[in-house]
Amino acid sequence: MTKLSNSTSTKRTNTDARFDEMLARLRDCQGLVEQELAEYRKTETPSSDQDNIETEQDYLLSIIIPVYNEEATVARVVSRVAALPLNSELVIIDDCSTDGTRDILSRVADLPQVRVILKEKNAGKGAALRTGFETATGDYIIVQDADLEYDPRDIPPIIQPLLRGEADIVYGSRFIGDVVHDESFIHRLGNWILTQSSNLFSGLKLTDMETCYKAFTREAMEAVDLEQERFGIEPEITAKLARQGFRFTEVPISFYESRGYDEGKKIGVKDLFNAIWCIGRYGVSD
Repeated sequence: MTKLSNSTSTKRTNTDARFDEMLARLRDCQGLVEQELAEYRKTETPSSDQDNIETEQDYLLSIIIPVYNEEATVARVVSRVAALPLNSELVIIDDCSTDGTRDILSRVADLPQVRVILKEKNAGKGAALRTGFETATGDYIIVQDADLEYDPRDIPPIIQPLLRGEADIVYGSRFIGDVVHDESFIHRLGNWILTQSSNLFSGLKLTDMETCYKAFTREAMEAVDLEQERFGIEPEITAKLARQGFRFTEVPISFYESRGYDEGKKIGVKDLFNAIWCIGRYGVSD
């Protein structure tokens, strides 16, 4: 019998402690999520929208969650998304995380509505999303980030225009309404530049092209071949769908909490320049 070294035993003890902590968070979060959703259904969702959510039973919504090193938040995101009152499947793509994210995902991988894909090499958000889109089986598809900048309670109102047949693509905008959801002037300026540049090529009138919350019909999603590996997928998908004449609309989101680079934000200056290139490149042709 092989005897474990003290260091190995200590590592396993630390790992077990981390598992216990994250599972405790997941359990504690469930009650919080149920309470939040109960309040949300009573106060935030217009009755007509709630009626549509309850009566539209013959659809499946694929919620695509790209993940990379989100140990601190991924359990809460999965719990909150799974608790939504929607007919949904969760497609989680781990982009070769190097922290404890994969350990946490292994604990939720056997849930009925969850599919976890573990990539062998880190390739970027765009590559993870492409894998998710290819795996999704739903009639509608939406993207949810794993860092809790965006709250899943916004998903039900975002998909309503799709369920009602009013649009093919719905973006959840942080810049519609009176509430400023991102206090950083630099972030807002960068977003404005990219969104207005995108509008110039696409002919759309979006206020938030860079939003995480993008929802699509399956027909729209299958109409484009995506190429970008990183954050360039945001302007790429917007340009390609706009050029094909799909109907866009925006819905304001109510919950957004921006995080900084010290908290794990991954987009950088190179991504800004690449996004500008993608706007021009895909705004003209595929």
